[in-house]
Amino acid sequence: MPAKGTLFIISAPSGAGKTSLVKVLCEDNVSLRTSVSFTTRSIRPGEENGVHYHFVNHDDFEAMLERSEFLESANVFGNYYGTSQVWVEEQLNSGTDVILEIDWQGALQVRKLIPDSVSIFILPPSRQALEERLNGRGQDDAEVIAKRMAQAKDEMSHYSEFEYLVINDDFNVALSELRTIITAQRLRARYQHQQANNLIKELLS
Repeated sequence: MPAKGTLFIISAPSGAGKTSLVKVLCEDNVSLRTSVSFTTRSIRPGEENGVHYHFVNHDDFEAMLERSEFLESANVFGNYYGTSQVWVEEQLNSGTDVILEIDWQGALQVRKLIPDSVSIFILPPSRQALEERLNGRGQDDAEVIAKRMAQAKDEMSHYSEFEYLVINDDFNVALSELRTIITAQRLRARYQHQQANNLIKELLS
């Protein structure tokens, strides 16, 4: 049986670069997958259903809630977001590591259900940089960006609840730090014992 995978929870305020970092992180690591959340928000230009999100209507999402299909869920700016519990458990049981990109409230829910998960928080280098990144997207008007900045302040106040803190000033440095965290987790004795069971038996025989 393969060693059970690790669940990595990554949280950050909108605009901190979390999604871009996770995308590259998963592209060069075949045993690491990111969970695709369900959402009721409208699809944005360049997004693809089933790749960026599973886009569903409010009625379907609420029906899934009633069936307890989500590991965690949240309402953000009037839109629902949720993580499929079945999919996450299937991946972990097959030995695949999984990344959840969720907010601090979702992270709190998940850590209660899966206490051996690893939590990481990503901070921007400054409030100015965060606002510039949000404006640079060209997707939201000034009112929405103001709301996101206010939400970001609240989100960032919870950084100390996470095990690891990464500051995304230089993208490549932040990416390297995330890779280091994942490698360190895979080298923990519990994980290595399962992965190298036959070698350990031979060495101790």
